[in-house]
Amino acid sequence: MPQPSLRGRQMPVSPFRKLAPHAEAAKAAGRIVYPLNIGQPDVPTPPEMLAAIRSADLPVLGYSPAAGTDSYRHKLATYYQRSGIAVDFEHILVTTAGSEAILFALLTCLNPGDEVVLAEPYYGTYAAFAIAAGVTIVAVTAHIADGFALPPLADFEAVITPRTRAILLCNPSNPTGHVYSPAELTGLLGLCQRHDLYLLSDEAYREYCYDGATAASALSLPGGEQHVVVLDTISKRYSACGARIGALVTRNAAVWTAAFRFGQMRICPPVLEMLAAEAAADLPASYFDATRAEYQARRNLTVARLRAMPGVTCPVPGGAFYVIAQLPIDDAETFGKWLLSDFSLDNQTLMLSPANGFYHTPGLGRQQVRLAYVINQTDLAAALDCLAEALRVYPGRTAFAAAAAQLEEVIN
Repeated sequence: MPQPSLRGRQMPVSPFRKLAPHAEAAKAAGRIVYPLNIGQPDVPTPPEMLAAIRSADLPVLGYSPAAGTDSYRHKLATYYQRSGIAVDFEHILVTTAGSEAILFALLTCLNPGDEVVLAEPYYGTYAAFAIAAGVTIVAVTAHIADGFALPPLADFEAVITPRTRAILLCNPSNPTGHVYSPAELTGLLGLCQRHDLYLLSDEAYREYCYDGATAASALSLPGGEQHVVVLDTISKRYSACGARIGALVTRNAAVWTAAFRFGQMRICPPVLEMLAAEAAADLPASYFDATRAEYQARRNLTVARLRAMPGVTCPVPGGAFYVIAQLPIDDAETFGKWLLSDFSLDNQTLMLSPANGFYHTPGLGRQQVRLAYVINQTDLAAALDCLAEALRVYPGRTAFAAAAAQLEEVIN
């Protein structure tokens, strides 16, 4: 009998969707399931984006240019320039979501068998893109006790081999919420310059930094012109996850041209969604103020509630809308399934993401979960009520409570 390809058999289950069948069964049984597993915000999509689609006057819904429409690329260049990122429209390749930008970057910058270095925990789907591109992930571990700050540059230097071609990071980080400082980014770029590597920077959460922090773009680093490739998306920026529009942005002309040829392979990015994205690019910077404040309030609620739960440890994320917490449990995946199959508080429970799917090193993240604080504060508080009670009664809690308490003391 024919077998699927090796890459098909190696493709991992999505770390934030792996418990979905258990959640569907819980909902079918009549329980309310709060979705803290995935970064799908409930913040309304800007009405200007939806109006742009409704008012589209297109006698034929035809192809666009493979790089995206010139009108959107010019608008997007203006958006970057307002953000202090000096790029022109010819540096921009519009992609079918940030996912395609990540895949195109790996296909363009690395050959099959080459290595890309990441700080773990990292966005779990990077592993799937690496398999699709035939690329090997090499992980450098960040630690919850350090707030998931960038590991020492010496740790990165130690794993660079003749096959290393790129360093990939997400800033602010999904899944940790850490915001990398300009000094951390400059250090990574220096490594890339010394070893002739690419710096691939996923900047999907650029606007969402808290407590007055900002996320520096890798494109703003002096000397990065030939090394930096930015991967971007409108999904989280405008709460428009279903509008699959992203961008690959680089001043390296050879990289842009190669990525463009991959873009020709899929003909063009989605046309109607580009109209919506163009309308979003016209929104003033003040658009983000209310949304940022709401996410910060959700973060504060989440962290305060988690830290009040006995044995739970979590840093304060500086950006994005995720937190990784260490729980006093035996196994996060087992716990996540139990939440959906055996637990209920007033007919309610929650879905979370076991954090082992965000690590490359086997065994790491086994007692950790990623929570996405993307639902309104009333529902978020109810979900955290469920988590607190679940941790109190979970059969697999006690064996790990003492160790978790010691780690909590180190963090807090």
